[in-house]
Formats: sequence, C-alpha cells, structure tokens
Amino acid sequence: MDLRSDYPFWLLDRGIIHSYPSLLQDVRADVAIMGAGISGALAAWYLCQAGFKTEIVDKRHVGMGSTAASTALLQYEIDTPLAELINKRGESDAVRSYLLCLKAIYDLETICGQWPEVAFTKRPSMQYASHRKDVPLLKREYELRKQYGIAVQWLPETGIREKFGFNKEAAILSRDAAEVKAYSLTHALLHRCQGLGLEVYDHTAVTTFHENKRGVELVTEEGKRIKARKLVIACGYESAQYIPQKIQTLQSTYAIISEPCPTDHHWHQNALIWETAQPYLYLRTTADNRILVGGKDDDFADARRRDKALPAKAKALEQAFKKLFPAIHFRTDFKWAGTFGSTRDGLPYIGSLPGKPHTYFALGLGGNGITFSVLAAQIITSLALGLPDDNARLFGFNR
Repeated sequence: MDLRSDYPFWLLDRGIIHSYPSLLQDVRADVAIMGAGISGALAAWYLCQAGFKTEIVDKRHVGMGSTAASTALLQYEIDTPLAELINKRGESDAVRSYLLCLKAIYDLETICGQWPEVAFTKRPSMQYASHRKDVPLLKREYELRKQYGIAVQWLPETGIREKFGFNKEAAILSRDAAEVKAYSLTHALLHRCQGLGLEVYDHTAVTTFHENKRGVELVTEEGKRIKARKLVIACGYESAQYIPQKIQTLQSTYAIISEPCPTDHHWHQNALIWETAQPYLYLRTTADNRILVGGKDDDFADARRRDKALPAKAKALEQAFKKLFPAIHFRTDFKWAGTFGSTRDGLPYIGSLPGKPHTYFALGLGGNGITFSVLAAQIITSLALGLPDDNARLFGFNR
C-alpha cells in the first residue's frame, strides 16, 4: 500500500538516521514484530524493557511508512467526543479510554525525556467551535471532562480573542497535550533497544506466517524463517489484510508546513489548535519555529487520486490558516499527503483475534495513533508476560 506522498517534512528534516540490514539467516526470538514504525518501535521498547528477546522487521526502511508523514499531535482527546463515546461504549469505558490516553502523554514524556532529538514538548490544546451550533455540544464536552478530573478551561469569545487573536464563539483549552517528532522518536527507540538485545531488519518483507502450539513461524520473501513465541503485528493500515473483519475506514489527509517564522511565539503558549468540524483543521508549531497545518481529509484512499489533489489541498490549508491568522506571514515550504484510518468508535484495536492466542495486533488507528500505540505496547507486554490487563477488553476485536 502507498501510505503517503513523497517528501514528508520529517523525512527531509532528518533523512536516514540509522540504517539496518535485511534478514539473511533464520532467527529465533521470544517476540517478533512486523512493522518498524512508531507503533512497532514502542512495542519493542516495552517488550525489551520486560526482558523479551525481540526481533523487528519491516519491508521498508525504519519509519518510512505512515510514521514519516505523521503530524504527531499528542492529545488525550479521541476523534470521537467523550459525550458521543459514552453513548457508544458506556460511561465507564469511555471515560477510562480518555484517561488512559491522558496517561499515555505523560508516559511518552518520561520515555522521551533523555532524548532531545525527538523534540518532545508539552503544550496546551485548544478546540474551538467551528460554528455557533457546535457550542452547546462543546460546552457539554467541557463539563464532562471537568467532571472526570481532566484539566480544562472554558474560553468564551473574548478569551479566544485575547489568547489566540481570532474570533470564534467558544473553545475548550486543555492543559495536557504535546508534540513530538515521530520519525526521530522511532529511530531513537529502536537504536536504544539494540542495547537491550533488539535485532532490527530493514527491507525484510514477511510473505506468510502461521501459528502452532509453541508460537508463530514467519517466512520472508527471501525464504528466511523467524520462529517466535509471540508475534506483534504493527503494520498500521496495512494490517487489515490479516484481519477477517472490517475494522477501519481509510481516508486521505493532507498537511503543509511553513518556512521558519521570525518569531518563536505565535499564539497562546503555541498551543495545538483544532476544531469541532469534521473533518477538522488542526495546527501546531515546531522546534524550529515553523507552523504545521493539516486536515481537509477526503473519503477515499486511492494514492494517485490523493497525490493529484495535494496541490489544491495545500492551497486550501494555507488559506484556512490565513483566515484565522491574517497577521502571521505563512509561506508553505513543504506539503505532503497520507492515508488515514478511522474506526467506528474512534478507538484502536489491540490484542488477539479468536483462535490466534500467539498473535497480537497493535493498531493505533485514528488521530491518536501515537498515544494509542503507547497503550498497545503496554497492554501487549502485559499479555505476553501472562499478566491480566483489564484495559485489553476496551480495545479488543470482540467489542
């Protein structure tokens, strides 16, 4: 699957950080991971920390799939609003899902704290009402989050104007959000995991795998075999080929990033900004004073059609930004597009399929892909250790 257009900014920014060989011999491991993007790298980090001998393979270079195109807004908010998720999953499960995503941000902060190259930065997040009709639902969302202990502030129109400089009816200002370089983080995780015994193989495509009583055996396109007690499939949107039921809907999404701006302060604490409209526009800044704008999603996943739409989408994103911030000079430096997946309830799929106890899926689908991937890594590590994990039920395939 063609997951992204050429020239995503993060790839051009850092290039090939570390190179790894392809698999040239048969190997054995406690755990094999398919997919060396951010989801697979986080799984490797937790599994290696738990003492598992781990192998990770990818048919591309490390981080060259969706990870290179990730805009990496780290938020506890799920694409499905809390009030709506309560209707779909019940109050207990919905609230727990939100609080787990909130905790995942802090867990990532702990992981990234020693690695300045990943540019993990805590930010507030502001979600504004796109239209006047959205205000009552946004106010209900604010009340629910506050009720369950999430640090939020209600911003009326005057508050938005004072802090952000544009006019909207109302907004929620959340204390807890962050940004990170997902591509750099992926390489940092895998590089450090090598010190814990991780073996990483680029350009190693798995053609078949099957379970047996002892575990899982994988066969690569070169005929090499990987035998492991457990398998983690962390291939993102490409994982659907291994799942008998439809779990995701694929769309195309677009992003632009500006030239470096002359100031490092653009609006209130350089907060992440997004809106209530679907699909939503979102904004963030970068460590080198650029502004990233994304959105304008399309309900198709055809790569040629997506890439053909990119120039017009880039102009539309730039115009949307200038409508909010006419006084900020924005000149697009890079633009890219990618495949984006969503689920019915906005939650990820984590765990095993019925009858496949040795194979785990780490599918951080949706706008919270990185925080979901933290949860997947934590849950799968617990399951691999034979420990019960109450959170596995929230994101299982039988929900």
